[in-house]
Amino acid sequence: MQITSILAIYFLFWVMCAFIMLPFGVKTADEAGVEKVPGQAESAPVNFRPGRLMLRATILAALCTGLYLANYTYGWITPEDIDFLPKPPGLSAEASTR
Repeated sequence: MQITSILAIYFLFWVMCAFIMLPFGVKTADEAGVEKVPGQAESAPVNFRPGRLMLRATILAALCTGLYLANYTYGWITPEDIDFLPKPPGLSAEASTR
């Protein structure tokens, strides 16, 4: 696999991890016991730390990319392993691989 492909996969994992982890560890003003600013939304975070989010996303994306590359190299899970659809009647195993 080329390095550009690995970087693209890492970037996709990073964005996905960042969006998944976005709501974790964030408190609203009511939960933190802090006075709200006039016009502030009820769900606005008080302690949002983008640097910590980026660090966590970087580490998790590196782990996910490593697992993906290991699976790509060693073939632990293949498309045949996750093919749950039944074969059409009259289609033999040899004909489905062509």
